[in-house]
Amino acid sequence: MVFKINVSHKGRTFKVESDNESLIRMKIGDKINGSLISGELDGYQLEITGTSDMAGFPGIKGQIGGQLRGMLLSKNDLGMNTTRPKGLRLKKTVRGEEISDKTTQINTRVLKEGAKKFDEVCPAKVKEEKPKAEAKPAA
Repeated sequence: MVFKINVSHKGRTFKVESDNESLIRMKIGDKINGSLISGELDGYQLEITGTSDMAGFPGIKGQIGGQLRGMLLSKNDLGMNTTRPKGLRLKKTVRGEEISDKTTQINTRVLKEGAKKFDEVCPAKVKEEKPKAEAKPAA
């Protein structure tokens, strides 16, 4: 199985795919070495901040295990849209905090940079200017 991993640092995100099986059974909030994910992130210290499974259900910190469960969520809970009216509670399906074989996306943030700076690992995108369309002469 392939994990899509997002590594974010100071508003920039580096996306990488990894099939490392050692990520299974880790939890949201755990600290990992960047070398587990990619050779480019050697020396980096990362923290797992969130997960999503193959159906898009979010992983919620504090929910033990990696299985699906239905929870009654209110306005300020994780996994709930915050534009709901005050007092509304809805039953939502969420996943536990543990990474399992059903997990497809893992979100991380950089705690400590390695020898290579993050700007070298994730270069800035250069916007290409589109050529302007030439005006057609009136007939």
